[in-house]
Amino acid sequence: MSSSVLALGDVDRTQAAVVGGKGANLGELSRIEGIRVPDGFCVTTEVFRAIVEPSITDQLDRLAGVGPDDRDAIRACSAEIRGIIEGIVIPPNLAAEITGMLDEQTAYAVRSSATAEDLPGASFAGQQDTYLNVVGAAEILRHISRCWASLFTERAVTYRLRNGYDHRKVTMAVVVQRMVSPRASGVLFTADPVTSNRKVAGVEAIFGLGEDLVSGLVNPDSYQVRDGEVVARAVAAEPTLTDAQVVRLVDLGRRIEAHFGRPQDIEWCLADDEFQIVQSRPITTLFPVPEAADQANRVYVSVGHQQMMTDAMTPLGLSVWQLTTPRPMAEAGGRLFVDITRILASPKSRESFLSVAGKSDTLIGDALRTVLDRDIVPTLDDDAPSQPIPGAAPATIETDPAVVTELIEQSEASVATLRRDIRTKSGVELLDFILADFQELRRILFDPRSSQVIMAGMQASWWLNDHLRDWLGEKNAADVLTQSVPHNVTSEMGLALLDVADAIRPHPDVVAFLEGAPDDFLDDLPKFEGGQEARDAIQSYLDTYGMRCVGEIDITRQRWSERPATLLPLILTNVRNFEPGAGERRFEQGRQEAWHKEQELLERLRALPDGERKAEETKRMIDRVRTFAGYREYPKYGMVSRYFVYKQALLDEAERLVRAGVLGEKEDIFFLRFQELHEVVRTNEADPELIRQRREAFRSYQALTPPRVLTSDGEGISGTYRRDDLPSGALVGLPVSAGTVEGRARVILDMADADVEPGDILVTAHTDPSWSPLFVAIAGLVTEVGGQMTHGAVVAREYGLPAVVGVEHATRRIKDGQRIRVNGTDGYLEILP
Repeated sequence: MSSSVLALGDVDRTQAAVVGGKGANLGELSRIEGIRVPDGFCVTTEVFRAIVEPSITDQLDRLAGVGPDDRDAIRACSAEIRGIIEGIVIPPNLAAEITGMLDEQTAYAVRSSATAEDLPGASFAGQQDTYLNVVGAAEILRHISRCWASLFTERAVTYRLRNGYDHRKVTMAVVVQRMVSPRASGVLFTADPVTSNRKVAGVEAIFGLGEDLVSGLVNPDSYQVRDGEVVARAVAAEPTLTDAQVVRLVDLGRRIEAHFGRPQDIEWCLADDEFQIVQSRPITTLFPVPEAADQANRVYVSVGHQQMMTDAMTPLGLSVWQLTTPRPMAEAGGRLFVDITRILASPKSRESFLSVAGKSDTLIGDALRTVLDRDIVPTLDDDAPSQPIPGAAPATIETDPAVVTELIEQSEASVATLRRDIRTKSGVELLDFILADFQELRRILFDPRSSQVIMAGMQASWWLNDHLRDWLGEKNAADVLTQSVPHNVTSEMGLALLDVADAIRPHPDVVAFLEGAPDDFLDDLPKFEGGQEARDAIQSYLDTYGMRCVGEIDITRQRWSERPATLLPLILTNVRNFEPGAGERRFEQGRQEAWHKEQELLERLRALPDGERKAEETKRMIDRVRTFAGYREYPKYGMVSRYFVYKQALLDEAERLVRAGVLGEKEDIFFLRFQELHEVVRTNEADPELIRQRREAFRSYQALTPPRVLTSDGEGISGTYRRDDLPSGALVGLPVSAGTVEGRARVILDMADADVEPGDILVTAHTDPSWSPLFVAIAGLVTEVGGQMTHGAVVAREYGLPAVVGVEHATRRIKDGQRIRVNGTDGYLEILP
């Protein structure tokens, strides 16, 4: 047998480049003891390269310039390429080799097997074609050509364009297998594809061939299996399989899963009471499970949902964050999680933690109670040592504004010292210096006084909301009382961008230039009348806030100072929609509203029985919350200021490594952990294959959605609000900033695409501090992720914006441009006619 045609029994998983992903998997499956695979052979990619590629060179050149959203161009190019391929005549010697392996009277399945198919990071399922019951040599040859052509269906071309795969680097093999005439067939998932639970297998089954099932033409019987037992079933009429057959099939699936080392999506058929496997691919949609030292049940909470950054992080970003925080964190899918199993197991710490978690994010709190209801976490003895719960104990710090001032001055002085001292460092000395400086970062970030100030502000807010609701029936009173508090660096950042607009607005030529300015626009600004003044204003803003960006807890994210053009949509929105001095007026308006609310509440309290005492206690708490609430935003600002200094120095070092030929590009360092980068700098040697694999893994992680709560079984648990007091059709969330507003929904997933007008309501996945400059131009806020004390909630309260966070799938359920009503007092929104 030549290199053009290989029997499945001669193929294994290492030969995907030769026989494609499907062929390699089928060959590997045939090698697993106890697994039956229908006989067949592969027409290798060597044939595709020799016969097909030379015929479509010009067409591939044109296709390379087509965008993923240009449907007309994709349709035309792909149709032309398919026509050329289907017209290719297979050379006689190859045709004879293929037909010599056939039985003229036997039906075959002819299956596409692309080299970018059934991969760990992208399955490409359904992108190419399969043909069943093909009989006769001429028909087999014709359908092999059709499989080659299916590499360029519109859906396959679009999929590759959207996922960044080069058309020239994807080739096609073809698998030809004897057809099985099954009594039943279907699909087996060795992990639950909905919940990601690795201990639950799902089976879908129909009578006859499974193609109708895969194509969605029939409703199958479905079964769920856990620990060797069918735990759920849904059967339309006569059961397709017995429970014993279902369990036997799952056992085969577990054997396949163990062989490939990850959960599998398996196509099977049943003939003569024997299961045969016709395909197996990795399930690419499962969120990974953190690695653990043992097999004990564990419960993890997402760090990203607390930090308003649920995107995947690079290896350098993950390792820098882990060096920052004293708490051990597990990694999974490019995200960080905290193992809270021991906290939940201890009665001493469990309820305190659940209370704090519920206040932070209602859905996390509910998800954890769901976990506890399942009894998967063992209960420790009451005298077992428990971990301290942040926020559970009352903050004892005195209400002294000087404490906040001292903490801010300490942080600013420390960052200034870092900037001065790091300039002289390079090579291993630089890496050692940064590693040592993490001690200083942690000293400031976790200063006990800093934690006390933050908790004092949060607890004062909770006290006000609880007591004023009980005494006066006032909901979320602290929301108004915390408007325009001092020292809130995040809200100040938004107001400062209004001042930048004031410097630009009087100069029409500058405004016109900025409407379509290139990334390096700052260099060209002085050419215009008023341009130097505009440049100075923008640069001054960047000097103070340029270390910020979306997803700023990942040190590798691009900062505003690195691409100032990111801010232009926000600046121009402010130029169009506000009058001079709007920043100062906005702050003073909020301060006055808070003061008037304070006076109103105190007057109402004094009219109550024991009113003077209640008013005095409330006044103390108002003073406390206004003294401390603004500081909640500062520690992160100090941290990312430090991160940016680190990043600039590390990129300078990366440029040296590129010049030395150690790295291909300076951004390669993003795919090394800090400790690995230290070793690369020390040895002047890097592993390009490791960096390539890390890039591929990061790209696959970006497509995943992390759960709020994750178990060691792999199950993601979302939690619910469990409310029945909502208007019909309302979307429920967490109320974080009081008030009700109606307006146009602007569904924005990337701040660079922000185009809002006064009165618009921002609807997005999550907001970190970098979104706050947009808050000055909107009337309300809706996010999918968030809690009472996350950054978006804090700034929304300070600006007096009604806000509801934690609205599941808000960006999909609300269409851009719809009118909506946001009730930030009761925590829901309505889509208006």
